[in-house]
Amino acid sequence: MLARILEAAELVAQDTVLEVGPGQGALTEGLLASPAAAVHAVELDRDLVAGLAKRFGHDPRFTLHSGDVLKLSLPSTTKVVANIPYNITGPLLERLVGRLDRPLADPYRRLVLLVQREVGERIRAVPGSSCYSALSVRMQLMGVCSTVCPVPPRCFEPPPKVDSEVICIDPLALEAHLAPPLARGVEMLLRRCFLARRKMLRNSLAGLLPRHQLEDLAQVAGFSLDQRPQELAPLTWVQLAAGLNQSRAWTEDGGVDG
Repeated sequence: MLARILEAAELVAQDTVLEVGPGQGALTEGLLASPAAAVHAVELDRDLVAGLAKRFGHDPRFTLHSGDVLKLSLPSTTKVVANIPYNITGPLLERLVGRLDRPLADPYRRLVLLVQREVGERIRAVPGSSCYSALSVRMQLMGVCSTVCPVPPRCFEPPPKVDSEVICIDPLALEAHLAPPLARGVEMLLRRCFLARRKMLRNSLAGLLPRHQLEDLAQVAGFSLDQRPQELAPLTWVQLAAGLNQSRAWTEDGGVDG
C-alpha cells in the first residue's frame, strides 16, 4: 500500500513534499528514500513528534512541524502526501485545494490523499451516480481527480470501522480556474440545488429568472429542468451559471424582464 502511494506521487528531484499526519513514520521513510529534495511533515500528537524527531531528525532533507495543520503556516511545497484525519477532511481539503471562488494562488502540482472511502467516492463520482454531490462538482472543477487504490481496515492499527481509499488530485493551474463572478454563480447554484437534491431543477431554480428564461438557459446548456441536480455534469453547472449571470446582468442594466 505504501508503494502504491509513493508510485502515485511520482516524486522527482525538483519536488518538495508536505506530509500530513506522518504518525510513526512508515510513509515518511519511503518519502525520504525517494528523489524528493525535501520532506516537511506536520504532526499534531506530541508523543509522535518526539518519535519522528528521533527517527528522522538526522536527515537534512527532513523538517518536522508540530501543531495543527489547519492553523500552522504551511511551508511552500510542490506536492502533498496526506493521511487525512477523517474528522477534518472538509476544512483540510479546502486548505490544500482551495475553493471554487477562492483558489490557491500557488496550487500544488499533485495531492495523494488517504481519505475515507465514502469521501473518495464522492470526490470522483460521475453524474447520475448515488455518490455524486456538490463536492464532486467543486473538486472536479478545480482539478483532475482519480482513484489510486482501496485501503481495507486491516492496513491500520487499530483497524477503523470504515474502509479507506487513496485518491490523487492534480489541481488546475491558477489561470485555468473559473473567473470569480462565474465561480460565485456556480457556488450559489450548488448550495441552492443540492440542498434539495431530490427536487427537480425547475423547482430548485424557481424564482431566479422567469420560467421561459430558465427553459431557454437549460436548452442552451443541454439539460432539462425536469432533471435533478445529481444528473448534471460539472461543466453544465458552469454553463448554467454563466447564462444566469448574463441574463441577470442584462436585466439589471435595464433590459426588459419578459
